[in-house]
Amino acid sequence: MVKLRGHHLICLHFFHGEGYDAGFVDNLGSVIAKARAEEVRICAGPDDVCAKCPHLSGDACGYNEGAEEAVAEMDRTALRLLGMTSGGRADWGRIRKDLASLFHDWRETYCVRCTWRGACEKDEFFRGLSKSATGHHHLQRKKDR
Repeated sequence: MVKLRGHHLICLHFFHGEGYDAGFVDNLGSVIAKARAEEVRICAGPDDVCAKCPHLSGDACGYNEGAEEAVAEMDRTALRLLGMTSGGRADWGRIRKDLASLFHDWRETYCVRCTWRGACEKDEFFRGLSKSATGHHHLQRKKDR
């Protein structure tokens, strides 16, 4: 069973073959294939993606100062939006379906300042959700007037 942390439950749906190095990219592809085929175990902290990350330092993200705290907050938000908890189980297909209803909040909070945004924007699913989220936001603003 593949092990994923909160934000990876959302972000990996937009993987488009990019990463830190070939080993990291190969691992991402393998993790996603497993997630599609079997149940996912939700974890707190480093997961099967982090295992091949060059920035993993012990049990923490060493990307930059404060990275571990920022990633943990992102994980908590992802799990809240998905209605899931650490230690639970998840179904990849169900998450993918649920993304349409939560993507606006996720995008506005995290995607707008994410260093991986350019990679995700190459993904058709991401672009479709972004377009829908923008339209939804526009409709909400019109309704509020």
